[in-house]
Amino acid sequence: MDNSTKNRESGFASESNASSYPLQRRSNNHNPKGANVVEGTLEDCLHRPDVAREQPKDQDEADMIEMGRAQQTKRTFGLFTLLGFTTIVLLSWESVYPFFLYGYLNGGGITMIYGYAFCWMGVLATGASIAEIASMYPSSGGTYHWVALLAPPKYANFLSWFTGWMSILGWQSATAAGTWCASALIQGLVTLNHPNFEFQRWHGTMLLYAVLLVSVFINTLAVKVLPPLEGLFLVLHVLGFFAILIPLVQLAPMRFDGAAHMAEEVKNAAINVTRSMFWTIILNGCLGFAAVLVTLFAMGNEGDIVAHARGFAWQMLFIFTNATGSVAGATLMTCIMIVLIFGATFGYIASASRQLWAFARDRGVPFSHRISHIDKRFAIPTFAIGMTAVIHILIGLINVASAVAFSAMVSLLTVGLYSTYLMSIALLLRKRLLKEQIDFGPWRLHRLGLPLNIVAVCYSLIIVVFSFFPPAIPVTPRSMNWSSVVFVAMLLFGVCVLLCLGAEAV
Repeated sequence: MDNSTKNRESGFASESNASSYPLQRRSNNHNPKGANVVEGTLEDCLHRPDVAREQPKDQDEADMIEMGRAQQTKRTFGLFTLLGFTTIVLLSWESVYPFFLYGYLNGGGITMIYGYAFCWMGVLATGASIAEIASMYPSSGGTYHWVALLAPPKYANFLSWFTGWMSILGWQSATAAGTWCASALIQGLVTLNHPNFEFQRWHGTMLLYAVLLVSVFINTLAVKVLPPLEGLFLVLHVLGFFAILIPLVQLAPMRFDGAAHMAEEVKNAAINVTRSMFWTIILNGCLGFAAVLVTLFAMGNEGDIVAHARGFAWQMLFIFTNATGSVAGATLMTCIMIVLIFGATFGYIASASRQLWAFARDRGVPFSHRISHIDKRFAIPTFAIGMTAVIHILIGLINVASAVAFSAMVSLLTVGLYSTYLMSIALLLRKRLLKEQIDFGPWRLHRLGLPLNIVAVCYSLIIVVFSFFPPAIPVTPRSMNWSSVVFVAMLLFGVCVLLCLGAEAV
């Protein structure tokens, strides 16, 4: 067997005349308009049949060539549509109403206000740090790609694979969380209007599949409408906020909660991806904080909410009904929430499938050749989207057998995603502290970089550690946070996958 064949079969194996990792490092002389810009990186890429060998036509193509990548998807997202994509995926104020009670019962209103402010500042530091890295390396691979380019060469392969695997766990769990949230709100809405109807657990799974079906359709056959649809959802995100906030304030009794993975489908990605990430946090932070204050104002009696809360959906439905005094009003407000969460699932499927596709492109998962295939008609990773849907279906089946096991799987989204942020930012912080050369992109933090990186690392570490804590005490088998067990199991499974890919993967 020759070296090239052996390399292709061994996962993250070394490529001929390239670095120890198939992803190329950015040239030190970053100037795509000059004749010498891509000479260094192009030379390394000449052995890759998938990389263009001609002079770049624009900044996006130059960035792709410098990272050893050919443009395989269409760039259909502009700044406005990408801002809509990232804004609706975060679901800031939308998440306050259904999950409000969990935070409130663990510290009251003061904790909700100051806790939200603490998290907002932490997320802002994390988002700014991630945006700076995304500006350097605008790739659909996202965090695992960044780790490969920021880590010391000796450890780059393994750390990159680990980050990619964690990202897969996080994003695939996020898609299941999004569809489950929409299906739960639909169940709650039906029960609110038909109190005698008794839902079975499999009903929720069927609704989850229905939401998934619509999301997959939008991401495949109707993919052309996805960018303008995301722009529309941005408008609805803002208008919906006021449509719910105003009735709560006026009618309540006077008493007191991976844009990066679309980079290769974004025009001027090095600028627009970072802008959308940063301003999304600013916009969502403001709306979310206002939602926390309004909910504290309109929630009514705490004991009544606890007595009526049969799930996170019922918390929100009770607050809406109590504030408006009308089932019809609460129904209308909940329908707005469902539409926006539906929109978020479109983005979850898109981001999760692009991350899986990029990881498969670098041979990080089994069946990489098939999963990394790009449909020539639509210029989208159809097999990666299909695999994301299959994983989603399997997670949904777990809900039929055990709601506790399903919750444990879904909860991996926090530790999965934040562990990748932690790894990426920590490596950038290491470079800053050691004063190593960093080839910044057009968007950078300058003097704020070091303190913001330190804050982001500390905040991400707190999130990762506390994501394994149980939500309440005393701990029972039902209230136990089983995500730690599932996390270890999935990590061991990933190591088995890595060993199957070949020893040269590390």
